[in-house]
Amino acid sequence: MSANTVAAYENDLQQFVSFVDGDGLISVLDVDLTTMSGFVEWLHERQLKASTIARRLVAVKMFFRFLVLEGVVTESAVDLFSSPKLWRYLPTVLSPEMVDRLLDAPCWEDSFPLRDRAVLTVLYATGCRASEVSGLRLADIRLEERYCRCLGKGNKERIVSLNPIAVKAIEQYLSRERPKMTRFRESEYLFVSRTGRALTRINIWHLVKKYATRIGCQGKVSPHTLRHSFATHMLAGGAEIRALQEILGHASIRTTQVYTQVEHSRLKSIHAKCHPRG
Repeated sequence: MSANTVAAYENDLQQFVSFVDGDGLISVLDVDLTTMSGFVEWLHERQLKASTIARRLVAVKMFFRFLVLEGVVTESAVDLFSSPKLWRYLPTVLSPEMVDRLLDAPCWEDSFPLRDRAVLTVLYATGCRASEVSGLRLADIRLEERYCRCLGKGNKERIVSLNPIAVKAIEQYLSRERPKMTRFRESEYLFVSRTGRALTRINIWHLVKKYATRIGCQGKVSPHTLRHSFATHMLAGGAEIRALQEILGHASIRTTQVYTQVEHSRLKSIHAKCHPRG
């Protein structure tokens, strides 16, 4: 699994250990359905989303299955505990006009406006995840052919296209800012910090939040918001759902189909707003 997935499961198990310590248990043999019910209630009290609670339960279940395989416990009562039902929420999507404002937000008052604009542009032009953009290497970029190669979940490689605006933004960053940032430290990665180190997905998250706040975006905006916006705008422009699945790197078509619901809800709101009897 990817380093991000490992870190997430590690954090989930640490949360479980914290709860168990506070509950006075001293052994995994003491964990039963009552313990798990208390753990879920504890997570709810912290106002976590159902999806986050479900993931933490999965981490605990997999941990106890590991203990069974290792012979530490003979059976796992944890597997009998069911995960909460998950609602499918429609993702937050920016309008094309708001995306344009976001891409134009970096200015010369910022430390590295060309880099920041290139990052924002690549996020929206490709629909890539923040971790995929942070992992882009110089060798992955083909500006003349207008595409890049990215490594997604499960180390699955895919090719995504770069539009002319993204190509121009990358070219300006490569020629005018990146040489200054890597003069003391060489890097194989495309997007780097002022010290030449590769930008992390957290760096990119903060970058998006900074410029979203600057233009007055309402609600929570993150790198994934640009991914959602990319997918929805592609469908609105006539892209086929199967092609979009490949572009986004989704293993299942069901994951991609949520964007058809987003587009339908957008059309309904337009109809309600514009129709004389809407």
